[in-house]
Amino acid sequence: MTQAPPAADMPDMTWPPPPYQAPVPPVTDEHGIRRHDGITYATTPGYRPRLLDVQVPAGEGPFPAVVWIHGGGWMDGDRRYPPPTVPAALLHGSVLGAGLALVSIDYRHSLEAPFPAQLHDVKAAIRYVRKFAGILGIDPDRIGVWGESAGGHLAALAGLVGPHSADGEALEGAHGVGSGDTAVRAVVDWYGISDLVSLSAHPMPELPAAPGVEFPDPYVALLGAPVAERPDLARAASPVTHVTEGSDPPPFLLVHGRQDGLVPYSQSELLAEALTQVGGEVVLEPVEDADHIFLGSPDVPQIVADSVAFLARHLGAGA
Repeated sequence: MTQAPPAADMPDMTWPPPPYQAPVPPVTDEHGIRRHDGITYATTPGYRPRLLDVQVPAGEGPFPAVVWIHGGGWMDGDRRYPPPTVPAALLHGSVLGAGLALVSIDYRHSLEAPFPAQLHDVKAAIRYVRKFAGILGIDPDRIGVWGESAGGHLAALAGLVGPHSADGEALEGAHGVGSGDTAVRAVVDWYGISDLVSLSAHPMPELPAAPGVEFPDPYVALLGAPVAERPDLARAASPVTHVTEGSDPPPFLLVHGRQDGLVPYSQSELLAEALTQVGGEVVLEPVEDADHIFLGSPDVPQIVADSVAFLARHLGAGA
């Protein structure tokens, strides 16, 4: 009869699985850039693990960090790929070249779990970066967020939702590293949604889909029901709701195409006006003749450069 191996030889088994994993060892490229790829920052039974990648510039550090949040209507997208108008090499190289670390995150899509799951994941990623900042070579006091489209909406919420917010505890969540500071020092929001309630009156354009594939209404998918049926949740998911007197928002850069047919330019105007009214620092940059994802604009490299410069200035890159 086969004997069981000694206890000392048994693998370390835990159940339920741990809510996150420690950073994987980095790989250093020929330029001295350190990469931690595929770190599990949060797990929830029944869902795919949420992953993030970290790229850290060459040098001693610690470096300020930018958390990049992808778009895709909350239903699609991947931490590794910016929109097709923005080459990854341009985005990543610009951030690292400015002396900023880049943290690219995945989050649960809306058909996996409705809001606030997406914000819970963003907050979990920020907590994770702070907890392991020493290992990652990141300054935990200098973290900013940058997102596009659905990711811009989540970046704005990440900058505005905190303990002071209405339902702040429920919106912070407790995934991954279950507690800790999730405040950020700067926000770049590219053509994100600011007010789901007002947007519900904007007719949704028909979106192309592969044969046999039905593309759901992204707002219904995000909330789990039409806005009219869940007005309280729609307000909670709207960044403008969380711009209140005394909220002390971080500096915001809003960049939006004037001809955006998917998310109207007026959405960024609403958020800029709300931030201004409470004394927040906000820059609204219209991109003339540009549709969603800056389609039609020849100035994407300059838009990226301006966004990186804004983050570098407010995060103290090089300080």
